[in-house]
Amino acid sequence: MLKNPIPTVTNQLQYRAIGIVNAKFIPHDSKQINRGSLTDQEGEKIETVVLGKALSLLKKHIDLKKNYFWIVYPKNKNTQNLHLQIAGVWDPYELNDLPNDSSKTNISKLLNEFGLKDNYFSVRGELVFVNAQKKEFVIKIYSLPKLHNLKNKNFKLAIKGELSLELLNSFVCLDVIRDRNSLKLLKYKVIKKNLSKN
Repeated sequence: MLKNPIPTVTNQLQYRAIGIVNAKFIPHDSKQINRGSLTDQEGEKIETVVLGKALSLLKKHIDLKKNYFWIVYPKNKNTQNLHLQIAGVWDPYELNDLPNDSSKTNISKLLNEFGLKDNYFSVRGELVFVNAQKKEFVIKIYSLPKLHNLKNKNFKLAIKGELSLELLNSFVCLDVIRDRNSLKLLKYKVIKKNLSKN
């Protein structure tokens, strides 16, 4: 059974920011391979760190000369400087039990079966800022939903696109695409309005 690289949501108000990027990981230093950059097919580089759970996978199974579909968490301070955190690799043939049948090795087609594509991100969180003139907005994401009052348990993600000011403080579900070092809105759905009033 083929696993979806971006799992289905288990709770309507589930916060998350996760994506899939086809690129080559190049460490900054061969002795410390948890920091580096992902370089995509266009040669665009994105600053990247490898999270602990993915580090052993990287050391044991990854050929650094090859491109992979990386499962990543996005971070940024504005719409121009995307950083990624590698959480895993989606390789249905090498790292799963799927038979390596060369007629089915088109991973992009497999992604399509899940309604996904390269550079797709699923972002779910609270709309906390809208800049109508610059056509960008900010989503707040809690990494641990029960710890709303603790600091550093949430982060903000700046995304290019247009959302109405009327949606401020609403919980939204976004389909986002990476464009170079930016995240751009494809479509959105409002899950719950006026979160802060609850």
